[in-house]
This record gives sequence, C-alpha cells and structure tokens, in this order.
Amino acid sequence: MRIRLPLGRTLFLAAAFLFALVALLPLRLVLGGIGFDERGLTARAATGSVWRGALQEAQIGPVALGDVKARLNLLPLLLGRARLSLAGADPATPFEGAASLSRHSFGFEDVTGRFRLGALSSPVPLTSLDFQDVSAGFASGRCTRAEGRVRAAVAGEVAGIGLASGLSGNPRCADDALLLPLASQSGMEQLNIRLFADGRYRLDLFVRSADEAIRARLLAAGLRPVGRGFGMRVDGRF
Repeated sequence: MRIRLPLGRTLFLAAAFLFALVALLPLRLVLGGIGFDERGLTARAATGSVWRGALQEAQIGPVALGDVKARLNLLPLLLGRARLSLAGADPATPFEGAASLSRHSFGFEDVTGRFRLGALSSPVPLTSLDFQDVSAGFASGRCTRAEGRVRAAVAGEVAGIGLASGLSGNPRCADDALLLPLASQSGMEQLNIRLFADGRYRLDLFVRSADEAIRARLLAAGLRPVGRGFGMRVDGRF
C-alpha cells in the first residue's frame, strides 16, 4: 500500500528533516568544519549542539573571552554565510556579539564587551579595549566595513602623562586594515590600532607636548620625534 503525499507537504517534511539534522550537529564540528578556528576563534572544549552550545575558555587569537554560550544562526546559511552568535556565560564579564564567515569574507557583528590585552600592546601600557556595538568585516583580505565605538583603558602613565580617562574613537577602514583611531580627551595623545586580515596588528602611539620635562621623559620611555610630537610603533601578530 502506497501513501501519496501532496508535493507541498513532501517539501515541508524534507525541509524539517534537514533542519533537524543541522540543529543536532555538535558545535565542535562547526568550529573546525566551517573554518572559525582558522580565523582565530578557538576553545578548550565545545559542547552541545549548534542550536544551543557552549565554548569553554574561548579565545580570539590570544585574547581570552572566557566561557561563552554559542549558537549558529540557520537563516544566514541559506545565503551562504555562517553566523555564530556568542554571549558571555559569566554575568560579571558581560559580552555579546557574533562572528560571521563566508567563502571569501569574515568579520564580527554587534560586539559589546571588554577585551583584556595582557602583554599584546607592550610596551604601550594598554589594559583593555571596550567595544560598544562594534561591527567590522574583511573580504578578500581587505577591510570593507566598520562601525561602533571603542575605548582603550590605559594602566598608569605614559612617560609621566596620566591617561586615566583612556582614549576613544570610532572604527573605520583604512586601506586594507581595520583602523581604531583613539584619542584622549585633550587630543594631545593619540593611538592608532590597525588590525589586518592575516592576523597582524600595529599600534602607533603619538604624543604632543610643549613641556621640555615631559619631552625628555618621552624620549627616555622609548618614543622618538615624529612631526610635531613623539611616537612609538608596536607590530605583532595574533
């Protein structure tokens, strides 16, 4: 005995079956299978399904995110793009946003949270970057979009100059790189952070001062005369 189903119902059942298969995939297969790990998103362990999973001790390169809830958004898959929503599991260190990936592009979307830098910026004494609704994307190795607000927290002083209020600015694309152009409230201290698609980063610190005593301390701290001020460059790789 054969049971013939209407075409519409058959397509619905097929779609529901495929949806169930995707939703039940282990999250750990997504990180490596789709390629998020190749873009720097790693974790000590990934548990649960792509629909409701968790990353333990997650990192973006060397920057620790801690334990993170993770969920693959299925709708973007229909457009050939993988979007992994992330949210911090610890209420004491709130973090949320998403990482996206396609064949020729990658980026992050609507990221809000604090990222502790450790020794990445040494000898520039940055402690953390605070992101507020930051989105950015790269395509074919070039920065293609950037928006949001970034604030950098500075530990102590830079050659005797106090920067307790930090530096802030709005991200934008500059040539191939994602540029975070940060400045102090006075505008006398500037820090440009460039992030490249291949994992490189560059920090350019620039300080202006007419005080001879401060200028001498800037030289002693390793800054060199640049234009009408003093500068220092730090290059590294995630």
